[in-house]
Amino acid sequence: MTKTKPRSGSRDRLLRRKNTRINRFKYFIFKMLEVSHHDDLLGKAFDNFMIALISLNVIAFAFETVYSISIPYKSYFNNFETFSVIIFTIEYCLRLWICTLERQYRHFLWGRIKFIFKPLSLIDLLSIFPYYLFILFPNLVFIPELHLLRLARLLKIGRYSESMRTLSNVVAAKRHDLLSATFTVFTLLMFSASLVYFAEQASQPELFSSIPASMWWSVVTLTSVGYGDIYPITPIGKLLGGVIAVLGLGLVALPTGILASGFAEEVQRKRSNPTCPHCGKHLE
Repeated sequence: MTKTKPRSGSRDRLLRRKNTRINRFKYFIFKMLEVSHHDDLLGKAFDNFMIALISLNVIAFAFETVYSISIPYKSYFNNFETFSVIIFTIEYCLRLWICTLERQYRHFLWGRIKFIFKPLSLIDLLSIFPYYLFILFPNLVFIPELHLLRLARLLKIGRYSESMRTLSNVVAAKRHDLLSATFTVFTLLMFSASLVYFAEQASQPELFSSIPASMWWSVVTLTSVGYGDIYPITPIGKLLGGVIAVLGLGLVALPTGILASGFAEEVQRKRSNPTCPHCGKHLE
């Protein structure tokens, strides 16, 4: 009797291991942490908990700059930071432990090293890095720029939010169109900054001292912000300003239109091509 080859199903990217208790537990953790489309209450609860925790971390980070709040309640902020880092650290360690279930990370050492340098893994590491850095080097806590690394936690939300995954898919699908639109806007920015520099430099040498300095006026004019801190006063400069402002209304809106069409296409694709709730692959 010939043996039939077992069907791989939705577990093609996972290694087949002996059905031991420890491996069953690893598969359970993998399903909860790595599967994007949950159909079980535990996976959904975990995603919602992490979204709430990350959101509260961002809110706490903002209110720590309000000294009338952060100083009286400093202990609460510190305790919440410690609790959050413990959760993020446990999650990071669990992801590092279960990554060997995937074929591309199957080697117990090199697979994990490869996993560490994934973009999302680096974001996970950056989100907890400042806390341990300040423990090892307490004097660094007075460097405000290092605290900005905590904002990496906001990028973690892409793991758990369907809307953020949709946005990343749209940007990836429309990347060439977005690059073309960005190059067009940059070209217009350079032309406008150069022209207004030669038109206004003699009349306003302090404000339009160079082409890079004139770029500030070009940016606020192209985006229709118009702060009014720098503006042309010569007839030619005013004419250029009007033409550039009108062109900016259409050209700067190009990326917005590209993203809007991309969202519409992505929503339509999901409706016409549903995904498997277990592995996230498209169903035929």
